[in-house]
Amino acid sequence: MSANAYPVSESLSPYSGFDKQYLAGEWRSGRSDRVQTDTNPFNGEVLAKIQLANQDDINTAYNAAASVQREWSARLPDERAQVLRRAIEIMDTRADEIRSWITRESGSTHTKAAIELGSARAITVEAATFPNRVEGRILASSVKGQESRVYREPLGVVGIISPWNFPFHLSMRSVSPALALGNSVVLKPASDTPITGGLLLAKIFEEAGLPPGVLSVVIGAGSEIGDFFVAHRIPRLISFTGSTDVGRNVGRIASGGRHIKRVALELGGNAPLVVLADADIEQAVHAAVVGRFLHQGQICMSTNRVIVDASIHDAFVDAAAQRVRALPYGDPSDPKTVVGPIINARQLANIQQRIKQAKADGAQAIAEGDAVGNVLPPHLFCNVDPSWSIAKEESFGPVLPIIKSQNEQHALELANDTEYGLSSAVFTRDLERGVRFARGIVAGMTHINGMSVDDQTNAPFGGEKNSGLGRFNGDWAIDEFTRAQWITLQYEPRKYPF
Repeated sequence: MSANAYPVSESLSPYSGFDKQYLAGEWRSGRSDRVQTDTNPFNGEVLAKIQLANQDDINTAYNAAASVQREWSARLPDERAQVLRRAIEIMDTRADEIRSWITRESGSTHTKAAIELGSARAITVEAATFPNRVEGRILASSVKGQESRVYREPLGVVGIISPWNFPFHLSMRSVSPALALGNSVVLKPASDTPITGGLLLAKIFEEAGLPPGVLSVVIGAGSEIGDFFVAHRIPRLISFTGSTDVGRNVGRIASGGRHIKRVALELGGNAPLVVLADADIEQAVHAAVVGRFLHQGQICMSTNRVIVDASIHDAFVDAAAQRVRALPYGDPSDPKTVVGPIINARQLANIQQRIKQAKADGAQAIAEGDAVGNVLPPHLFCNVDPSWSIAKEESFGPVLPIIKSQNEQHALELANDTEYGLSSAVFTRDLERGVRFARGIVAGMTHINGMSVDDQTNAPFGGEKNSGLGRFNGDWAIDEFTRAQWITLQYEPRKYPF
């Protein structure tokens, strides 16, 4: 497709009006009496003041989505794909603007903002192919004179709840496939990132020509609209990305309420990076440091603990300490910064409490520092017992514990000693040994000689155990956002038993 196939509007003034919500095709204030102040986590700059949505706004959004969904799904496949391709061109044209918002609102460094925009773009490129990839099937029938067909249909209306850590991408990861497959969407972004997780997407798709009502963005307090958003009678799927505790509640409401619906849950993780005795130490250290400290460790796939064979443990610790101590931290708008601010003061306090507990338990800090504002310098611990909370719980911050394993079998036991099972990694010079080890890890994803943070548009993304249900990306996303309907055609009278 040529660069000017869907020419961007001649007026490329920056998006504005983020004090309003996008409800049923209109930009207006929410009906709640609460007002939220959206701030930059690094310097406290006020980005927007938004009057929040209430349950009446949820009703408005869902009713509008339901009223236009059939018309949207009846569009020719290429007509729906065209809207997504147009959104891609807009993302390309407004790339600097989008990256700036990601940095200012979520505390992302230049590197992370570029990765996030690239990921959101890639999933939209993939989703634009979905309208022409949905396939039905003709099945063999056990009944004489009968034809047996399976159709794939849109679910209808999809409710999406997205997180604050990769807000633009993790919203787009559900929004783009859902729209491409003929669903309408109501999106509720995280309170810390209402613009990059929601309103920015609304601006892009509105400019791309998405019909009014097919996408709404509601911003509101979880205490006021959270449960109602999930329990509502209209959505057929709730796609949730966030913490395991909140995800449990989403699943309980969606499956146990009056209106039972599907759920796709991408939850927390406790990703192990295992370093076997024959591993390339420098390669493993580099992957562990990037996999932990990218976006301050605020990634569900982030390396939450490193498990190192005893024979190379000390050499690994020395190399890791050298690399971690050299990481630049501070202002995320500085291109050299690697570790920026924690998203908010509450989250920072939680991480600091975990550090305090780790030291009380006996962990040895070999890289540390005091927080300045919401910026917490990278922390590295060794002599960590696998039973301590620093190893058992997801820290979601710039804190990396190193655990010593006695041998390969012990390392596998340690890797699986967790309630989570999202991502993982193993380092070894023997790739087939790595495959055997990887297949023993109970996780949705394992990377051999690569970091635990990876997300590719054609590969299944999702976890096991308390890390969630369902899979994103590629054919797996097509399955998640459509339903199978079995239809039979009886060409001649059927014989019945009575």
